[in-house]
Amino acid sequence: MGVQDPRGTKDAEFSAYMAARQAALYRTAYLLAGDHATAEDLLQNAFAKLYLSWDRVRDREALDGYVRRVMVNDHSSLWRRAWKRRERSTDRMPESGVADTYDDGVGGALWDFVQTLPPKQRAVVVLRYYEQLSEAEIADVLGISPGTVKSQASRALAALRARAPQSLNPHESGDDR
Repeated sequence: MGVQDPRGTKDAEFSAYMAARQAALYRTAYLLAGDHATAEDLLQNAFAKLYLSWDRVRDREALDGYVRRVMVNDHSSLWRRAWKRRERSTDRMPESGVADTYDDGVGGALWDFVQTLPPKQRAVVVLRYYEQLSEAEIADVLGISPGTVKSQASRALAALRARAPQSLNPHESGDDR
């Protein structure tokens, strides 16, 4: 009789989840962070924390929400550190440029403006308009009230409207799609 190794089962389940969800969660991390290196760090840390908590997670349907919450919290704490405020990361190395695989022209230009938002507003915008979560789901992920989600989204959109040129507004460009 063979005894099933619980760690082997945990590793297999976690590996399957990570393989299935890594690309989508990386895109969320990238939109939160604004650069590839920080996005990779956010996702790696979130997966490490998920792995350590794997046995305590009862609702396997809530795994994405858990990972998103960890990424948002980690990203917010990065900006609280004084040394991080002085550091500017870039997607380009001095010797050569790096093509942004998520830039579709107008969308990429708009996300440049999203990156100028404070971390909590950026998190609300990413979770609402990229992840398509409801206000209640965003409130749960961020650990804030739905009213705070609404006010943060409202402030973020007002700031984006004020900063972004009219050429990024599809309703103002004369494009009749």
